Amino acid sequence: SFWIRQPRREVGHMEASYVTIQTEATAELVIEKSRFITYMGKAETVEEVHRFIDRIKAEHPLATHHCWAYITGEGGTQQKANDDGEPSGTAGRPILEVLVKQGLRDTVCVVVRYFGGIKLGAGGLIRAYSQAAKEGVLAAGLAKKSLHRKLSVTIDYPWLGSVEKAIQQRGRKIADITYLEKVTLTLYCPLGMEEEDQAWLRNLTNGQAELSLGGHVYLEEPLP
Repeated sequence: SFWIRQPRREVGHMEASYVTIQTEATAELVIEKSRFITYMGKAETVEEVHRFIDRIKAEHPLATHHCWAYITGEGGTQQKANDDGEPSGTAGRPILEVLVKQGLRDTVCVVVRYFGGIKLGAGGLIRAYSQAAKEGVLAAGLAKKSLHRKLSVTIDYPWLGSVEKAIQQRGRKIADITYLEKVTLTLYCPLGMEEEDQAWLRNLTNGQAELSLGGHVYLEEPLP
């Protein structure tokens, strides 16, 4: 059975930040002789979600169940859970609830079950799939993705060393350096800091820098 959750859609702007998993990961539990193998994947589209699910199914063709849930899309608007033959609401929904509680996005979780001969009952299944999802999230780790904007600064070559060093000291990541008649450094500016960073660069170069703002991009950093 399927369970779909539709949260409030955020229209017209990108979110300043959101949480996802750091990396693909696996975890395994044995409960009453049943094996529960969890696979965590990163997916920014529903197509990527289903490619991941299909890959896990192909790796475990003899498994009793392949239960899954995912959250993806702008603002986490794409959410779905699937019990894959387990009693309704005992597998997919508990997995999805774990993802929701962690505030995760762009994440898919597949729990593969090999039945061990002992029935767990509805409550036991809910606990088992919840625990399996939690172990998967723990193995994958959490990361924060924060929205930045590209800011290009074009300067004469004598400025390069001091400007590059100053950008790094300010804690900004440099995306690219282009060497032409002048040199252009493109850095990632945190959302809301665009005007402040431009003023700082103008001041740093005595007004000699040419500045231009580019597109938005998410940068990822691991969460403790």
